[in-house]
Amino acid sequence: MCPLFRNRYRIGSKRRPGYDYSSAGKYFITINTKNKYPYFGSIHNGKMTLSDLGRYLKNEWLKTPEIRKDMNIVVDEFVIMPDHFHAIIFIGKNRYNDIKNPYYIKNPYYCRNAMHGVSTGKSIGITPMHGVSTGNMTSSSFMNNAMHGVSTVNKFGPQSKNLASIMRGLKSVVTTYSKQTKQDFAWQPRYHDRIIRTNIELQCIRKYIRMNPEKWIN
Repeated sequence: MCPLFRNRYRIGSKRRPGYDYSSAGKYFITINTKNKYPYFGSIHNGKMTLSDLGRYLKNEWLKTPEIRKDMNIVVDEFVIMPDHFHAIIFIGKNRYNDIKNPYYIKNPYYCRNAMHGVSTGKSIGITPMHGVSTGNMTSSSFMNNAMHGVSTVNKFGPQSKNLASIMRGLKSVVTTYSKQTKQDFAWQPRYHDRIIRTNIELQCIRKYIRMNPEKWIN
């Protein structure tokens, strides 16, 4: 049975503690607009009509596998709703997450640090907690800032080959477009994710995504 509750899929926690989001796997992601404002269009009779911003989001999402060829990405079922975006994305085995890959073997220190946010001594900004930048601080202040979207200068290595980097890039490019076209727009901080572990779960989420417009209440 699909885990539905009040016609909404249980997304779960914003991030699974200790999980490496550069790992090969299937992920269900949800990004909301700020204050749930319907920037992406409107739904009438179960059909979604995209706004200019909604069409731009769709095009940019479909470009993801081409833009990030080295991550071996597949974009699966997705839907753009007036105030949020649901999608399933597959991250395949690649040189950044395959410990048997010659690149990983040759650069194990860099690969592990880049994936897990371990300090490399380089002043490069990263976003280890869903688009949140952290600095040289205590673990308690790190967690406090991470949970509240506080950005500070940091000295961690690059986080450019994981789920967070994909979401960060998508949110950034849509925000940039909205500014260039002088459209009022803002994302809700962070995003939600769910690790898809079984084929049954995958089919349930696909069905949920496809049915989203039909379940919409104006």
